[in-house]
Amino acid sequence: MTTTPDPFRLEGKVAAITGAGSGIGAAIAELFGARGASVALLELDASSGAAKAEQLRSKGIEAEFVPCDVTQDTLVGAAITRVVERFEALDILVNNAGIGHVGSLANTTEQDFDRLYAVNVKGVFLCSKHALPHLISARGVVCNLASIASLIGIADRFAYSMTKGAVLTMTKSIALDYMAQGVRCNCICPARIHTPFVDGYLKKNYPGQEQQMFSKLAAYQPMGRMGTPQEVAEMALFLCSDASRFVTGQAFPLDGGKLTG
Repeated sequence: MTTTPDPFRLEGKVAAITGAGSGIGAAIAELFGARGASVALLELDASSGAAKAEQLRSKGIEAEFVPCDVTQDTLVGAAITRVVERFEALDILVNNAGIGHVGSLANTTEQDFDRLYAVNVKGVFLCSKHALPHLISARGVVCNLASIASLIGIADRFAYSMTKGAVLTMTKSIALDYMAQGVRCNCICPARIHTPFVDGYLKKNYPGQEQQMFSKLAAYQPMGRMGTPQEVAEMALFLCSDASRFVTGQAFPLDGGKLTG
């Protein structure tokens, strides 16, 4: 009796995930590893990156922490080279590293704008560019983390929305330009996801009112809650596995119903 291969398995695949030390990136690294992939955790924060890689190895996952500042061309190039030297391939790139900012046009400084651009836009560009030759060789996959802010207007998210709009259009460009060479590229557009960033933001800006503000942020999604890093990871698994082998150049909302109205 023949068994049909599970399209959601990633055996024999090597995945590089940026910003993988915590939050969404860590959840993606763990799920991909559990599904059979070898995972490279590209992370600026050495302590969180090394700790997460060690935790994954304790679960039997082949994992390696690779220091990486996604805003620096030479450092990104060195990180991708290290991944390929360590695992002898690169099949999947997840551009997850990103930073947030609250502010309208009037109260966004030039420094704010440049900082967000450097991480959220230039970082995706540099990681994709350095990974591209290996992904072409592997007929591999890119998965970018955009946002519903790339699809609709969100108050007080001027610079952040700018960067995520760029991620969306870079996704479509990469998909179109390298389709004939077997590379697929899609992006995920989450609404609010409950990560350590959210908790830190509330603690810093709303001391003593964290629970009240958390409930307000959760209610932004019509389903009445924030998404979880695990839910983002599950969509990333679909987009990086053979289950989505006929899908490229698309944006996938993960929005708790926000875009329905």
